Amino acid sequence: MAKTDDKNKTELVSGENINSLIDKNGGQILFQKISDLIEQSRRTMYTQVNNVTVLLFWEIGRYINQDILENKRADYGKKIVSTLSTQLTEKYGRSFGVRNLRRMMQLAEQFSDFEIVSKASTQFSWSHFIEILPLKTMEAKLYYIDECVRGLVGVMQLREMIS
Repeated sequence: MAKTDDKNKTELVSGENINSLIDKNGGQILFQKISDLIEQSRRTMYTQVNNVTVLLFWEIGRYINQDILENKRADYGKKIVSTLSTQLTEKYGRSFGVRNLRRMMQLAEQFSDFEIVSKASTQFSWSHFIEILPLKTMEAKLYYIDECVRGLVGVMQLREMIS
C-alpha cells in the first residue's frame, strides 16, 4: 500500500480505496483482487520460464553441433554427448540426459533460424518442440507451430492434431 497524502492513507497505488475492497463478507473482494494478481504473475512466470528454457536448449544444441562436433556425426560425438550428459545431469538434473541433449541438438539443427525459435518459444513449451521434432518436413513443423501459436494449443491437443 502506498499513501498519496496524509488525508487518505488507505488509497492504493492503483487509485482504489481499500475500504471499497473490503466488504461485509470478510474481505472477499480484497482476497479476489490479490488472488487475481498472484495468478496473473504465475502465468507470466510460467511463460517466461518456458521461453528461457527453449532458448537455452536451442543454444546448447547449437553450441554442441557447431562448436563441439563441428556439424559432424562421428563416433567420438556420441562419446562427447554421453560424457557431457553425465556431467550435466549430475550437476543440473535429468533435463540434461543424453536423449534430451540429442533433442536440443535436433532443435538447433532443424531450426537454425533463431527468429523462428524465439518467436515460437513465447507461446510454445519445450514439450511442444519435442512433439514437432520427429515430423518429416520443415513445412509440417512450421504448420504445427503456426497452428499452436495461433490457437494456443496445449501439448495433448498438439499430439492429437499430429496423429
